[in-house]
Amino acid sequence: MYKVGKCRLKEHIASANMTQADLARRTGYFRSNISEWASSDHVMTLEAAKNISEILECSIDELYEWDLR
Repeated sequence: MYKVGKCRLKEHIASANMTQADLARRTGYFRSNISEWASSDHVMTLEAAKNISEILECSIDELYEWDLR
């Protein structure tokens, strides 16, 4: 079984030459939500992960590190 690990959102935002504010504008999510997800304070919903992965051109799996238990 897998457990969600560290969020890799910061890396993908940087690779896309964007800021968290840019991603918030593109997705319609609050900047505070993006920040909470990026700092691993909260895990994003499946819907948010899908929307963000489309914009950042990565897979949902790539948005997090996954720990095998």
